[in-house]
Amino acid sequence: MNTLLKLAIVGLVASCGGGNYSAPRQLNNACAIVAERPAYLRAMKKAERRWGVPVHVQMATMYQESKFIGDARTPHQYALGVIPIGRQSSAFGYSQALDATWEEYQRKTGNRRAKRDNIRDATDFMGWYMDGSQNSLGLSKSDATSQYLAYHEGRGGFARGSHRSKGWLMRVAAQVGQRSEMYRQQLIACRKA
Repeated sequence: MNTLLKLAIVGLVASCGGGNYSAPRQLNNACAIVAERPAYLRAMKKAERRWGVPVHVQMATMYQESKFIGDARTPHQYALGVIPIGRQSSAFGYSQALDATWEEYQRKTGNRRAKRDNIRDATDFMGWYMDGSQNSLGLSKSDATSQYLAYHEGRGGFARGSHRSKGWLMRVAAQVGQRSEMYRQQLIACRKA
């Protein structure tokens, strides 16, 4: 009986999107991702209802930022190639939100207990951020390419055009846009859109 209770608790936590931080197996197939991790789709649909950001835009951004790995971190930096001096940034979790931006989200939404390694909180954060980018920059919530540029550079950086001098970032953003469209078509095909 005790073992059964433990298994039930583990199953409940796993079904809520917590605990399993590894990437889904088929990252190029939106239908396979949501079949393997139904909690992801529930979280993204909830964020879509609240903030108006389509599921496929959230998925493409999350793919680029963390490959759907809940405890993803930026790589370590090294001085002289061997002495660790910390990580490239404070970005963490599914959404790769920076400490300061995450704290702003917690403060402005009143969601003080939100965690970056929780899929529900991470998707709500992405929806909140992209909603703000539409409000302040006029970016369509369906425009994954532009939303990603503002997400990566920050709204101020995007407004200043900092992305325009970064060819590598422009290529990455275009790939996010292409992936978003691929995910959109896949989700329609498997009737998850």
